[in-house]
Amino acid sequence: MIENKKKPNPIDIHVGSRIRLRRTMLGMSQEKLGESLGITFQQIQKYEKGTNRVGASRLQNISSILNVPVSFFFEDAPGDQPVNQAGMAEASSSNYVVDFLSSSEGLQLNRAFVKISDPKVRRKLVDLVKALAAEADVE
Repeated sequence: MIENKKKPNPIDIHVGSRIRLRRTMLGMSQEKLGESLGITFQQIQKYEKGTNRVGASRLQNISSILNVPVSFFFEDAPGDQPVNQAGMAEASSSNYVVDFLSSSEGLQLNRAFVKISDPKVRRKLVDLVKALAAEADVE
């Protein structure tokens, strides 16, 4: 049996994951994004998985709807070579943020945290999370 299915390009997968990240950060459904583009939510799913490649004009429309520059979708893309050592540390740091915000818990935490207007309460919450993380390291 010959396997004839083509694997998605890593860049297409990355762009799709960035579309999903931004869409979920805004609390927008695949259906809502699809409606705004005049396509089905299934097509959005295919874009987000990297199964289907997003054309340039469509990516421009998506960037407008999601209110980010087109370059957002290519940040930390596979094959990007950091300019210097500091850039490498920055890239791994932003990957960590993307991974965090791609998780359901991270997204919920982020949405709730930004609603806290008192800076002292925010600081105490950060201190609490750091203390809990340090406690987890000891166990």
